[in-house]
Amino acid sequence: MISSQLHQAEPGLDEIIAVSDPDFETSGLKAPSALRLSRLAVLDGALLIGSIGSIADERLRRIRSNLATWIAEDVQDDVSL
Repeated sequence: MISSQLHQAEPGLDEIIAVSDPDFETSGLKAPSALRLSRLAVLDGALLIGSIGSIADERLRRIRSNLATWIAEDVQDDVSL
């Protein structure tokens, strides 16, 4: 989920795209936004008809790393129970 409610972003998990970021313009976003990684959904690819923009490869790597760490921590918590 993408949200302009920056105060809801989870530090260390969500990614904030600010107007001053080099990839803000190519992102297609209209305002500073938070990519809420804990609010992901699975969609059928056939429902996707286009894109609004793109982000830098470095940001995508950081997002993937944050998401993988978050999932691994959640799995570890379940194992500990």
